[in-house]
Amino acid sequence: MQYNDLDTTSLTTSKRALRVFIHTGEVSGDMQGSLLVEAIEHQAAKQGIAIEIAAMGGSRMAASGAKLIGDTVSISSIGFLEALPHLMAALKLNRQAKQHLKASPPDVVVLIDYMGPNVAIGKFVRRQFPKVPIAYYIAPHLWVWATLPGDTAKILSVADRILAIFPGEARYYQEKGAQVSWVGHPLLDRFADYSPELAKQNARQQLGLASSDRIVTLLPASRQQELTYVLPIMFAAAQQLQAQLPQLKFLVPLAREAFRETVETALQNYGLVGQAVAQDEQMLAISAADLAITKSGTTNLEIALMDVPQVVMYRLNRLSAWLAEFVLKFSAAYVSPVNLVNMEPVVPEFVQWDATPEAISQTALNLLNNPDQRQKMLEGYRTMRQHLGSVGVCDRAANEILELAINQANFAEI
Repeated sequence: MQYNDLDTTSLTTSKRALRVFIHTGEVSGDMQGSLLVEAIEHQAAKQGIAIEIAAMGGSRMAASGAKLIGDTVSISSIGFLEALPHLMAALKLNRQAKQHLKASPPDVVVLIDYMGPNVAIGKFVRRQFPKVPIAYYIAPHLWVWATLPGDTAKILSVADRILAIFPGEARYYQEKGAQVSWVGHPLLDRFADYSPELAKQNARQQLGLASSDRIVTLLPASRQQELTYVLPIMFAAAQQLQAQLPQLKFLVPLAREAFRETVETALQNYGLVGQAVAQDEQMLAISAADLAITKSGTTNLEIALMDVPQVVMYRLNRLSAWLAEFVLKFSAAYVSPVNLVNMEPVVPEFVQWDATPEAISQTALNLLNNPDQRQKMLEGYRTMRQHLGSVGVCDRAANEILELAINQANFAEI
């Protein structure tokens, strides 16, 4: 599969600043959105285009230069029951987004992951601004798992163009009739010049760790619900691992500073030798590690691109999991993005009923003690990386978005 070639020299600029509106949620969406904001600003400046970027997202997008209309990251959740406490806040944020769009009509709308809220905003834009193009960047993984009937049709109804990050994603949506550009995975840009050995040495020095220390980094939560359903299982597994290897030290990066008290109390209650580290030190905590035990999510790809062996797990509320499996017939061969790239089991996954402290700790122990297993995983990482595309992902996505915006602005001025 080839990237779409963009001839940006043929683009003309509008007489006013182009308005880009980005809508996402979740910690990972905020991170991916921040990289995209930086790339759009860079490409616009390069082409002499004035732009205004507004967003529903989080602090990272705001720090990258977007005008934050509402914080959607704080209400992120997975599961039916888990979403209920955030319903009123979600409706309020949806109203804020619509009010902003009415007051400042966009030239292009960019949706990032976050299916339910994004489809709702996409439908609103379709009704209110039928000529405004919508780009879906990092479309929902409907190409991986069984979904509710009509989910794919919902995506196609709101997306004029899909900017795909996985080859399988691009193929799926193309086969369904969407206009698709495969841009590659944006994390490639972030780790373009990354050296695992040098990074490990520097990280340990900055964190005050010795080169001889055996470090396991735990990544249990980016959502509030995961402190309840994921953290206890993960910390119990770490407790069992520490019993086998008393010299271990644990690092726990905080996805949000609000999680600090819960995490530090849990470290004490489970008797783990280690410490919580701030959000801006997460990459250091991973780089410093001999192994990561992590919830499933985008962080799995970051860990893989940093060449750190990992064990992946996830748990939902039991009732939510039961409804998903037995009522909605949800099924997935894999949940970790590392395994989704080539649909191969590069990293071990323990999901819901299989996510027990015993299974997780035993697998982690084998990875720490067995060089052959570690090497096999690292080789899997290298194969996976070859199928993620090439560096320049965010710039390619940014140029596609600018092209849509410019065409819309020029059309509106005719």
